[in-house]
Formats: sequence, C-alpha cells, structure tokens
Amino acid sequence: MARRERKPRKPRVTRTLDRQLVTPEGVPLNLRLGSAGARAGAFLIDAIIMLAVLIGASLLIAALAIGGPRGATSLYAVIWLLGFFLLRNFYFVLFEAGKRAATPGKRLMKLRVVSRDGGRLTGSAVLARNLLREIEVFLPLFFLAFAFAEGMATAWTATLALGWASILLFLPLLNRDRLRAGDVIAGTWVVEREVRKLGEDLLIQTAHAHDQARIAPFTAAELDAYGAFELQRLEEVLRRNDRADLYAVATAIRGKLGRREEGYDLAFLEAYYAALRHHLERKLLFGQRKRDKYDQFGDS
Repeated sequence: MARRERKPRKPRVTRTLDRQLVTPEGVPLNLRLGSAGARAGAFLIDAIIMLAVLIGASLLIAALAIGGPRGATSLYAVIWLLGFFLLRNFYFVLFEAGKRAATPGKRLMKLRVVSRDGGRLTGSAVLARNLLREIEVFLPLFFLAFAFAEGMATAWTATLALGWASILLFLPLLNRDRLRAGDVIAGTWVVEREVRKLGEDLLIQTAHAHDQARIAPFTAAELDAYGAFELQRLEEVLRRNDRADLYAVATAIRGKLGRREEGYDLAFLEAYYAALRHHLERKLLFGQRKRDKYDQFGDS
C-alpha cells in the first residue's frame, strides 16, 4: 500500500502586542500594547470613580433643590445634565492630557496613551479620542433610554442602539492594534508602562555613581541640542528601562553630540537627563524656553 504523503503544516500565525515606536531621532523603541482585559479593567475603575462623583454631586444638587426656592428644580436639572456631560468626557481628557497621559484607572492597570507617529501627544488628539466616546457608547444608549421613556422603543430601535454600542465597544478586539474608534481618529495607542520612580529620585540616584563618574561633563552646546520634548521622551525611555532601547537612544544621542565613549548606556542617559533638565530649568528662570530640538531659545 502506497504511503500517503502528509501535507506540510502551515506555520502558526501569532498575533503579538509588541510594537515599535520611532522617536523624532529615528530610533525605534519597543512598546507593548495594552491588552483588552487591562483596558476594560481601567475603564471599569474610571467608571466607578465617575459614578461615585456623580452620586455625590446628585445628592448635593437634590439637597439644594429641596431647600431652594420654588421653580428652581428645572435649573438644577440643567446643571446636573451639564455636569454629567462634562464629567463623562473631560474626566478622561484632563487626566490623559497631563504628564502621565493616563487616567487613574489606566495608572492602576499600568497603561498610558502615546501617539502612534512617535511625536508629542497633543491636546487635540486627546480631545478627539475621548469626545468620540460620546458617539461610540453614550449616544446610542441615551437614544435607547429616551425611546423607552417616551414609549417609542421597538425591537428594531433597541437592536440598532445596542448593536451600534456593542460594535464600537468591542472594536479593539477586532483589529490587531487594539484601537478604539477614538484611537483611529486621534492616531493614538494605549500601551503598557513600567512603573519606576524617576523625577527627583533620578537626579540624586547613586546606584550608578561609579559608571557616572566615567561620563565627562556636558558642555552648554551639547545641552542646547535638545529641548523639553526630547527630555520627556528620554524620561519615558528611562522609565521603561529596556536594555535595547537604552542602547539605541544612547547611541543616537552620542552620535548627535559627537561623543565617542561607549558602554554605560544607562549611566550616560541618566547623566544627560539630569544635566539637560537642570539646563532647561535654569534657562526657563530667565524666560527662555526651548520646546524641542528645532526650537531656538526664546521668550516663553
């Protein structure tokens, strides 16, 4: 009996969450996208916080309405609706536009928002990705609630509203980059971040004192090569503390500055971070701000 040939197996395709983000220097940094579970957990935490604030504000407004003048109930209702709109939208905007680029929920789940093009996370991008949540979730649900309240709800309207909300809500599960509709419009990613104390602790860190002693002091011209934007990107690299990223960024900075010392990547970047931060802060005291490497020191 002839032996049947076994067909070769197709290679298994794995969908990884690892991505590369290219900095303005052209250096690829390794990132990992936030998982669907982590993002859902972050949203649940933020929703609980917002719900607690909403309940507290509702009780306060109810107490004011009961003890207030007659006819003021409609005014308090308008204030409540306006406050609810601002809360569910600008809660996310205010936190993600900050230095950490993360809401309390994202911070607890070790997530943050970054720009997919490697540039600065702008306020317009943060605003776009969060205001679109109104169309993604709240608008269809409010439409359904209004239809039920007015007695106009049918099986079709309920199916349409819930289907609309469900498709957009589960959109991150349907694409490889885990993008919400807001992420698609704003050009953002939600990525994992490694928590590490930096800030002032970095400036007084002594763990690498021996290696840092080998780093020659930086001249004013070397410190003028970069600005506040690059300082922030360097801080993100130091937070992640990924060896490949440290080597790539240290090599790029050495090349731009014309320095030939090799090795001690972490110590070199920490020393340059501390010196650049001190340099920019000192300039700022005299009303001079350098936004990025393309900017010249000028009035703030």
